[in-house]
Amino acid sequence: MRVSQNALQSVLQNNVAEIRFTRRTPKPGKPPYRRMLCTNSASLLNSPQGFTALNYTPPRSAPDYAPATKNLVITWDVFMQGYRTVNCDFCYIISLIPANQMFWDYFTEKVIKMTPAQKSAFMSV
Repeated sequence: MRVSQNALQSVLQNNVAEIRFTRRTPKPGKPPYRRMLCTNSASLLNSPQGFTALNYTPPRSAPDYAPATKNLVITWDVFMQGYRTVNCDFCYIISLIPANQMFWDYFTEKVIKMTPAQKSAFMSV
C-alpha cells in the first residue's frame, strides 16, 4: 500500500514496518528501490533489547534541514542499525509488525538468523 509522509511517520511510532521506496540518489550498480525494516517506536528502541540487539543510540542532534519540506522521514533501520532517511515520493508499506513482543519473536525467528548476504538481498529488492 502506498503511504504518505504523515501516514508513515504515524505508523512507525507503534510498529516496525517493512517498506519499499525509491532512492533519492541512485547508486551505481544498485536497484532504484530500497527495502527497509524500520521503526521510530520509542518504547522498542529505548528498551534493553533495543540497545543491545538493535544497537540503538539516541540521536544527538536534529538534522540541519527540515525533512518534512523534502517529503522525507527519518527512521531507525533495523538491518543497518542506524538512522536512515526515507523518500516518501514513492513509498510502500509491505508489512507491519507491532512494536512489542511480536516484533522480538519475529526478530529472534527470522532477522537474527539472516546472513549478511541475505540482509543485503532483502534491502536490494
